[in-house]
Amino acid sequence: MLTFGAARIDKITDLDPFVLPATLLLPGRDLSELQGEAALLCPHHVDFDAGTLLISVHSFLLRVNGLNVLIDTCVGECKPRPRRADWDNRRATGYLERLAKAGVRPEDVDIVMCTHLHADHVGWNTRLEDGRWRPTFPNARYVMGLHELEHWQAEEAAAPGAHNHAAFADSVLPIVEAGLAETVTDGFSLSQGMDIIPLHGHSPGQIGLVLEGGGNGRAVFCGDAIHSPVQVFRPDWSSGFCHDPAQAAKTRKDLLERAAEEDLLLLPAHTRSAYGFRIRRDGNGHRPVMV
Repeated sequence: MLTFGAARIDKITDLDPFVLPATLLLPGRDLSELQGEAALLCPHHVDFDAGTLLISVHSFLLRVNGLNVLIDTCVGECKPRPRRADWDNRRATGYLERLAKAGVRPEDVDIVMCTHLHADHVGWNTRLEDGRWRPTFPNARYVMGLHELEHWQAEEAAAPGAHNHAAFADSVLPIVEAGLAETVTDGFSLSQGMDIIPLHGHSPGQIGLVLEGGGNGRAVFCGDAIHSPVQVFRPDWSSGFCHDPAQAAKTRKDLLERAAEEDLLLLPAHTRSAYGFRIRRDGNGHRPVMV
């Protein structure tokens, strides 16, 4: 649990570690360039010997202003994901039990915020009940970027089920059909001191959430603008899953620069062993300070 001003933040883990070959997550990049940073990156974030990146798939549970806000809903259960064996038709993962242990039941969630609509960020939007995909959080408004939703609606219309592990049909469309989706644009406020910002590039309409923390400054829930602390040292290394790698790199560089200037706490969606990090400058660029 992390206290940030008047807010409480918990990580609700769905999958940890999630191990990916560096050649898949960061194609064309050489991890050996970062051997000098092994003290920070090992053992939680990089396995240099295996050539793998280690990340976590988790939600952030944010409690502030009397609201329970769940940010990103991970992989989920019972979802057919045959191209990823560790996601495919998972059962008894304990995710909802961990949420309950943090003191929140599905019906207690007021807002589900989807930073973007990739399969590992929307899975728990729904759960299988009596053969149908139903909203897991029935009393929540599911906030998502307008441009993000429009992009995936167009993709689905053009080639149903052919993209994004077919997650639109089982994890997004049921939310839209239930009337629980709320589309937002840049600058929208979820509540006092909680503002939406654009973080486009990794996906066409990825958004982030800036949380005012009083004397603690501000925190940014930044989704997949940063996958790993590796990208703090190499911000030009966009992931192999980015829709627009050049834009993703620009978004990341701008975010890191802003974080260094304003002492922001960055809370990416996949950081292991910590909630996130602050950014410090040194002679070679930026460095993460884990929090």
